[in-house]
Amino acid sequence: MRTAGLLESGGAHTLHPPKGNGAALGRRKSLRSTGQKGGRRLVEAGCARLLSLFWPWLTRWECVLVGRRTPLYRLHQELNARMVDFGGWDMPVQYSSQIGEHHAVRRGAGVFDVSHMCVIDLAGERTREFLRRLLANDVAKLAAPGKALYSCLLAESGGILDDLIAYHLDARNYRLVVNAGTRDKDLAWIRAQAAPFAVTVTERSDLAMLAVQGPEARAKAAQLLPAAAAAAALALEPFSGAALGAWFVARTGYTGEDGFEIMLPSAEAVSAWRSLNSLGVASCGLGARDTLRLEAGMNLYGSDMDESTHPYESALGWTVAWEPAAREFIGRAALARVRGATARKLVGLLLEDRGVLRAHQRVLVAGGAEGEITSGTFAPTLERSIALARVPSEAGGTVQVDIRGKLLSARIVKPPFVRCGRSLIT
Repeated sequence: MRTAGLLESGGAHTLHPPKGNGAALGRRKSLRSTGQKGGRRLVEAGCARLLSLFWPWLTRWECVLVGRRTPLYRLHQELNARMVDFGGWDMPVQYSSQIGEHHAVRRGAGVFDVSHMCVIDLAGERTREFLRRLLANDVAKLAAPGKALYSCLLAESGGILDDLIAYHLDARNYRLVVNAGTRDKDLAWIRAQAAPFAVTVTERSDLAMLAVQGPEARAKAAQLLPAAAAAAALALEPFSGAALGAWFVARTGYTGEDGFEIMLPSAEAVSAWRSLNSLGVASCGLGARDTLRLEAGMNLYGSDMDESTHPYESALGWTVAWEPAAREFIGRAALARVRGATARKLVGLLLEDRGVLRAHQRVLVAGGAEGEITSGTFAPTLERSIALARVPSEAGGTVQVDIRGKLLSARIVKPPFVRCGRSLIT
């Protein structure tokens, strides 16, 4: 199970309803059939002319119109999922009840489509050396193949470019999983930094990714594997993974529950999802994923951290490996200047009054200082409103939150709020 939030951001701070996909398609259809006899031929000729002129940009334009789609897009439609634009991807926000999907993961098992995440394979004799330079955490901790590491990807300024998981495959090969919304930026940055090390950077767009989470998740997901592979999957320790045939199965997650994240050939994703449904694993969308990760106190990139913040003001100082002192990772010098002297911190909030905490609400701290909620929601497990907030470092005890002009009391607590289905808040 992950011990910090990561890898889910679509690059947007909120989930938005679909933006005109049907209307855009309708306009294209109308364009082709407009006009009286003979007119359609003229319009189609005009379209052909436009296509010949703008073909190099057509793929990008289509992505703007309809969004990127995972290999499971059609299945989500068949399952009557409500689709939303999430950082340029058409993704399912819920299938039936968001709260029902949330409870399914806490009490049994749920499956999420996280194929919008970017899987990157790194290969070369100096890959380990390269990653020790690239990441704030130290891959030298990964003593054995299969081990995984959570880390921030930093700019020279110390700002967080992204957060990710690194998997040690073997002496020459590592795998990274980075956020969807930062895909293009991350790939460009990683390739530029890898060049002096002669490391090959490969985006694995041929893979889909399923997250199967909950107390029953591992036992049910293992039934999709041959006996020997199932035994190997069930033997995995937390934060480790293994290649099992064409599948890579990792015991990681973003919900505060046990489970697997499975990278598999795109062509096998629909069959795997249907098989999980037949075993009683609930289809779950991004809505439940957000309430689950916030209950688990896990950061969301683009909301709780970004390039304008550094790990020490994002509750991620523990991910920075300072030893050995000779390791010069990107951003080290900038972080050294703020280590132990940051003016802000990221904390958990538990609302004491009736209301719902939301991102960007003001947090008023004793002495007149202010902070801001970065993520907030109603927590179905706790039946309370919770949030993550960036506040002055001296803040503690009780604060007030400005909710539509009304000041409500909230208590600063240490995340996580929920772990393995159990409340950690007293």
